[in-house]
Amino acid sequence: MKPPQQIAGASAGGDFVPLSRACIFIRPASALDCQAASDAHHNMNAIGVIAPYKYEGMWVFDDPAVGLVREPFVAGVDTMIDRLVEAIPDAEKGFRLLFSPTPFPGHTVKLEWRREESGGNWYYAPQLNMEGWLCPALFKYFDKAPRELYGRAEPKTG
Repeated sequence: MKPPQQIAGASAGGDFVPLSRACIFIRPASALDCQAASDAHHNMNAIGVIAPYKYEGMWVFDDPAVGLVREPFVAGVDTMIDRLVEAIPDAEKGFRLLFSPTPFPGHTVKLEWRREESGGNWYYAPQLNMEGWLCPALFKYFDKAPRELYGRAEPKTG
């Protein structure tokens, strides 16, 4: 994960080209240097966080630090979110989504990388028996598509 500056900097994947398709990802909670000392300009947070909400009937998120506003989740990821927030009251008004490329205590979903397509990447969630596509905006946060992603949806506080 790269800081947006934070979940950014120059991407090894090239420049981001906005698409009308969706993404998952988000902004990290804090910046921790996880790269080798020789590559100290890339920072990685242990756990990232975004606050998705519904807009025009679609799950979207904002991350002004990387130029994303109302970035939609599509191609199966939207349906995964529906399932993840079933028990969160008023989730459509916003909820907190924590994520990490490594397991963390309390994660409730694991996404397993399947394949690249159209510049994005398909992931499978065994707990949900569902597949979803994460758009190229993923590379705003990661140099390469993580083999696994872990997440937890929870109510916003405050």
